[in-house]
Amino acid sequence: MQPKDHALDVWGEFACFTRPELKVERFSYPVPTPSAIRGIYDAIYCKAKEFRWQVTRVEVLNPPQYIALRRNEVKDKASTKNILQWMEGKTPPEPIWADGTKDELGTDLKGRTQRQTMALRDILYRLHAVVRPWPGFEARLPAIENQFRRRAAHGKCIYQPYFGCREFPSYFKLVEVGAETARPHEFDLDIGLMLYDVFDLSRPHDPLDTSRRGDQAGALSISLFRAMIRGGVLAVPPYESDEVIKITTGGGYA
Repeated sequence: MQPKDHALDVWGEFACFTRPELKVERFSYPVPTPSAIRGIYDAIYCKAKEFRWQVTRVEVLNPPQYIALRRNEVKDKASTKNILQWMEGKTPPEPIWADGTKDELGTDLKGRTQRQTMALRDILYRLHAVVRPWPGFEARLPAIENQFRRRAAHGKCIYQPYFGCREFPSYFKLVEVGAETARPHEFDLDIGLMLYDVFDLSRPHDPLDTSRRGDQAGALSISLFRAMIRGGVLAVPPYESDEVIKITTGGGYA
């Protein structure tokens, strides 16, 4: 049984799909990464033990337009160890200070900084993805697809989808089969290497579960691919394709 194509029109005011080589001063790719698109589909319907989403292509309906945004951000990250201990009731949570006195911070240095983001504005894409059931759940494919289409048609989601950053919400509409749709904005662009995902999507389990210590199946796994926009369309190769460069645990390439 072949999976069906599921298309979504997605739009929003701002987006930032950060290029990893430009992390301090964020600079967005002109189109969403496959992992960002997977996150949008997961926000609508996700049963990670049964299936995963395979992004197939992105149609750019509005030409990419950049805008410079300067935002106040904190310098520190939340401690995973402290969060786990707090969840287990062993210790209170440690706050991340954006501002405060020397007595509170223990230093005259502030915990906040200003960073510039080169974001996208006036976003409009058409996304395409298919369901990839894990082994043992192939018979569930029609039910999974029907459930997704019902949820998407009614605008239901588990959490608000977003474009790269949670402060950039994404809105979506299911594209019905056979419906008249706008054509992509005609342009060609060689993006170069683009981030594909940060998890190993080949394992038949929840690829986002990193809680299992020592289980490489739940570990981070960076993958990249050569992204080319032709005629306003970015074709995304399957994760298992040779076109996807996978960085192994030891730092080599698969």
